[in-house]
Amino acid sequence: MAGLLETIAVPRAAALPSSASLASIAGSSLSGRRSFISFSVFNGLKFQSTCSSVSFASFSKSGGNRRGARIVCEAQDTAVLVPAVNDQTWESLVIGSDKPVLVEFWAPWCGPCRMIHPVIDELSQEFADKFKFFKVNTDESPGIATRYGIRSIPTVMIFKAGEKKDTVIGAVPKTTLTACIEKFL
Repeated sequence: MAGLLETIAVPRAAALPSSASLASIAGSSLSGRRSFISFSVFNGLKFQSTCSSVSFASFSKSGGNRRGARIVCEAQDTAVLVPAVNDQTWESLVIGSDKPVLVEFWAPWCGPCRMIHPVIDELSQEFADKFKFFKVNTDESPGIATRYGIRSIPTVMIFKAGEKKDTVIGAVPKTTLTACIEKFL
């Protein structure tokens, strides 16, 4: 490896620093040298250089992305508004629900699942009075996933009166999920 590997951590609430402040955070070890650089942010995003060497000058002039820098999402549990169900709570929360239920089948390692989490969160707020929303981690509750034939994730299923009514597979746009929900209102 030609160069130095450094990680610069930025606190969760902080805005991303400019290249000048990154240089001051990293110290004098970066001045005038080319380095491998990995910029870490603890809110689920990681800035990482993908080229063999990059300088702060080229990084800042390019707006941060011209010479191979990329943003990697490392969030594992981004859906915070939608409660999880498991083998023990499935029957009472989903099958026995008095309202229609949207269930998202997902896993922490699934990239498309992380993409759809914010969409499911928005829908859970918009339809909170008419629908119930839950998520099932297929790694933690494989019995439920097997029972409903989940072969790929994310998979969204809609249940009404304890019966599976509709299935959507993949990271689909919000409009697709909204249309599915509105069919059962």
